[in-house]
Amino acid sequence: MAEVKIYTKTTCPYCVRVKDFFQSKGVKFEEIDLQGKPEELAALKEKTGLRTVPQVFIDGKLIGGCDDTLALDEKGELDALLAR
Repeated sequence: MAEVKIYTKTTCPYCVRVKDFFQSKGVKFEEIDLQGKPEELAALKEKTGLRTVPQVFIDGKLIGGCDDTLALDEKGELDALLAR
């Protein structure tokens, strides 16, 4: 199974949604909560170019946010990434 990391904030509804989605699929993930950690959030933004959370990584590769993750699943492409 692939390594899944999700960068989140506790007050973000999209973060909750993507975590619930992975849990419903039985996928284990590491959550990195950036709430109250502006330096870490700034470093992540610098690395990815994205300004929002969640940011989902599968095996170190940025997949995107909640909508991107759900779109990959709808296209049938997410399971192949998770199976690596």
